[in-house]
Amino acid sequence: MIGYLCKYAPIEILQSMGAEVSLIMPEAADYSRADVMMHPNICSFIKGVLETFSDGGYEGIVLTNCCDSTRRLYDLLKKEYPDKFIHMAEIPRNTGEEAAEFLADSAKKLADAWESRSGRRFRPSALADLLRKRAEDCAEKCMRDCSEISPEEADGEENSCGGCQREYRREDHPAYRDAYRPPSACGVGNEMSPIKVGLMGARCSRSVLDRIESYDIHVLFDMACTGVPRNFQLSGAFGDSGKSADSGRRAGRETAEDSAGLLKEYASQLLAQLPCMRMTDCSPREEYLKSYEDQLDGIIFHTVQFCDNYSYEYAALHGNLSVPIQKFETDATSQCEGQIRTRLEAFLESVAASKGLAAPQVVKKRKGERKKLNGKIHVLGIDSGSTSTNAVIMDGEQKIEAYAVVRTGAKSGDSAELVLKEVLQKASLTEEDIDLIVSTGYGRVSIPFADRNVTEISCHGKGAHYFNPSVRTVLDIGGQDSKAIRLNESGDVVDFVMNDKCAAGTGKFLEMMARTLEIDIEELGQESLRWKEDIDISSMCSVFAESEVISLIANNREKCDIAHGIHKSVANRSVSLMKRVGLEPGYMMTGGVAKNPGAVREIEEKLGEKLFICEEPEIVGATGAALFGLEELRDAKK
Repeated sequence: MIGYLCKYAPIEILQSMGAEVSLIMPEAADYSRADVMMHPNICSFIKGVLETFSDGGYEGIVLTNCCDSTRRLYDLLKKEYPDKFIHMAEIPRNTGEEAAEFLADSAKKLADAWESRSGRRFRPSALADLLRKRAEDCAEKCMRDCSEISPEEADGEENSCGGCQREYRREDHPAYRDAYRPPSACGVGNEMSPIKVGLMGARCSRSVLDRIESYDIHVLFDMACTGVPRNFQLSGAFGDSGKSADSGRRAGRETAEDSAGLLKEYASQLLAQLPCMRMTDCSPREEYLKSYEDQLDGIIFHTVQFCDNYSYEYAALHGNLSVPIQKFETDATSQCEGQIRTRLEAFLESVAASKGLAAPQVVKKRKGERKKLNGKIHVLGIDSGSTSTNAVIMDGEQKIEAYAVVRTGAKSGDSAELVLKEVLQKASLTEEDIDLIVSTGYGRVSIPFADRNVTEISCHGKGAHYFNPSVRTVLDIGGQDSKAIRLNESGDVVDFVMNDKCAAGTGKFLEMMARTLEIDIEELGQESLRWKEDIDISSMCSVFAESEVISLIANNREKCDIAHGIHKSVANRSVSLMKRVGLEPGYMMTGGVAKNPGAVREIEEKLGEKLFICEEPEIVGATGAALFGLEELRDAKK
C-alpha cells in the first residue's frame, strides 16, 4: 500500500503500474513518536501523518511540496525508513502549458522511481486504459443516477451529478469557463433536507466527514482538498478516439512521444481541479462558491490547527459571505470529536432556527410514552458540564419550579442521576411527572434518561434571552471552556466562538491559580479586590501562567495583587473572545465564574459596561434546555 496526501499527487501513475494506493486521512491517538522525532513547530496534521504511516503498514508514501512541514516529513521518513518508498512529487503553483509540462515531468520521475523499486515498467497505454475505464464507470453511474431526470428538469432545475461532476444548470459558471473541474456537486446527505450547506477548507479527517454526514442535512458540495473525486477524462488523441497510445500498442511499441503526450494531458487534468489555497490563482474558488451562494444556508469550514493557508480564506469569507460560516480547527487526533460535535450541532441549530425549523439531529425517545399533552406540563433541562451538573424544572407557562446544582464527579451519568433526584425532590415531583427531558453540555450524550439533547451554545442563548431579552452578547465561562455568543432580538444564536482544548481563562484555570496561592477558590475573587500593586500575568498558557505565579510568590509579592493579575488575564482573554463575535451592547455573563466578583469587575472594566448576571448563573444552560423541551411539546400539540 502506497499512501498519499494531496489531490495533485499523480498517484494514477502508480495504479497503472499495479500499485495499490490509499489517501491518508490521519487521526492519531497521540503524538508519541512525532513529539520525539519532530520539531515542536511542525503542524499537527503532519505529525498525525507520521503516526498513521508508522502504524499503518504502508510500503511507501507520495508527498508533494505543499509546505515546509511536509518537506520536513519527507526528510525524516527518508532517514527513519530507508527500506520504504518515500517520494516527493514537485507540484507547480500555477496552471497553463508550462505548469503542465513541469507536472508531467514530475509524474515521469515518480514512474521511474517506482519502476526502479518494483521492476514494473510504466506503459502509457495502461495509464490511458485506467483513466478511460474510470471515466466509463463514472458515465455509467451518471446514466443510472440521472435516468429519471427529464429534459425540462435538466434545463431548469437544480439537478446535478456527482458521478461525472456535470451540472445541468451551471455549465457556464466561471469555474467551467476557466477550465477548472469543480468538486462533486451532488454532495452527500438527504437531498430533500431543507438545510443546505457546503464544506470548505482543508484535509477533513474521516471522523469529521462522518459526523457531518450523520445529520439530516444536504451537503451541496465538498471543496475541501480531500473531497474531490479523482475522475480525469482524457480528451483529444488520448480520449474516446483511442488514437496514439492505442495505435502504438497495436504496433507492438509505445513511443516516447506517446508517453510525453499522455503525461502532459494527465498533468493538465490534475491542474484543472478547483485550485487549493497553495496555488497562485485561487479566484475560481470564490467564483465557484458564488454560484451556490443563493442556495446555501451555511458553510462548514475545516482547517488544520496552526495552518495559515486556509485561515486566510476563512477570514476573507467570514467578512464577506452573506451566509453564516462555522470554522472547525482540528489537530488530527481522535480527541477532537467533542469539539466537532458541539460546534457542528450548535451551527446547525442556529441555521435551522433562522429558517424556522427544528434542529437537524436524531431525537432519542424514552421507553414508553412521556408526552401526556394533557394536564400540567413539566419539562426538565439538565446541563452536564465538566465542573457542575445543573437541572431546571419548568412548567408549561415557562415558570421555573425548581433548580439544582451539584458538582460533577468522575462519571457524568452519576452526577446527572444525583441532580435529577435533587431537583425532583425540590419540586415535589416524580420522574413520571416529567413530560420531556432535554440534556445539554459536554456530557449531554451520556445521560441515559434524556429524551433529546441540544448543544450548550443554543441553550445558553435561549436561556440568556429568557432571563433578559435585551441581552445580545453572552460570555459563558465554564470549567473547561469559554464561549462568546451573539444573539439577535429573538434570542437566536447569530454567531459564536469557543476557547476549548486549553484551560486558559476558564474555571479550571482559576482553580489551578487558587491552589498555587493556597486560597480557597470561593475566596479568590474577593482577595483580588484588595489589590494595590498592578501586576500583569503575561502567559496565556495555564502551565506557564502557573510558573509566573510561583515566581511572583518567590519574589514576595502580595497574594491579593497576584490574584488581581490573574483576573486581569482572564478578562483580557474573555473580551478578546467576545470581540470575535462582535461587541454588541447588552452583555451577560453565565457559568460558575460569573459568581467570582474579581473576574466580573475586570471584565466590566475591560468592556466599559456592566454585565447582566442572573441570580444563579450556572443554570442558564439548563434553563435553555427546558425551553427547548417546551417548544417541542407545543409543536407536537399543534
